[in-house]
Amino acid sequence: MKPLPFPIVEQPDAASLERGRKLFAGETDFLKGVVAMDGLPPADRLEVCFAGRSNVGKSSLINALTGRKGLARASNTPGRTQEINYFTTLGGPFLVDLPGYGYAEAPLPVVEKWQRLLKAYLSGRQTLRRAFVLIDARHGVKAVDEEIMALLDSAAVTFQVVLTKADKVKAKDRDKVLNQVRAALSNHPAAYPELVVTSSEKGDGIATLRAIIAGIE
Repeated sequence: MKPLPFPIVEQPDAASLERGRKLFAGETDFLKGVVAMDGLPPADRLEVCFAGRSNVGKSSLINALTGRKGLARASNTPGRTQEINYFTTLGGPFLVDLPGYGYAEAPLPVVEKWQRLLKAYLSGRQTLRRAFVLIDARHGVKAVDEEIMALLDSAAVTFQVVLTKADKVKAKDRDKVLNQVRAALSNHPAAYPELVVTSSEKGDGIATLRAIIAGIE
């Protein structure tokens, strides 16, 4: 039987899970919010970033990873937060929270300024090792997701899709969404070849994602 493209990542081994647990058992702290490239912290360690359209559950995922409910805060108004937010881990990489995209309510100049900053960050941050692109498991890849993935392709930044809110998807709809995501990713050379399926509410996939982040070099 031919293996599926972009399979769901297998459960990491015990040592990898423990490494991930230890990384996020330490204190994770907010470092700073950045609105321009000259505000980025020194590139003295690796970093991973999280990108996703508004209301995809990005803040909830970061809070679940770090075990701190209020660390990343979701804005009630999509598009209001236009900062790149940096978080430190104990002896590990920076966690970088990119503002949500695909919002309709933000003024056009705000959107354009954010897009310029995003492009500059993705193409100019040498210590960025992987972007995690969050996709709502109920809806699959949307046009705005295609835009961010094309940007990651052009910046040659490896990105891995993390499906969020998996507990909200009925079993009969899951394969349909997965097939749509896989078809979309087949057009993107920078796409990492495995998917991560998560539920911040239920805790599904969180330990796996911790292990993945802890293993990035």
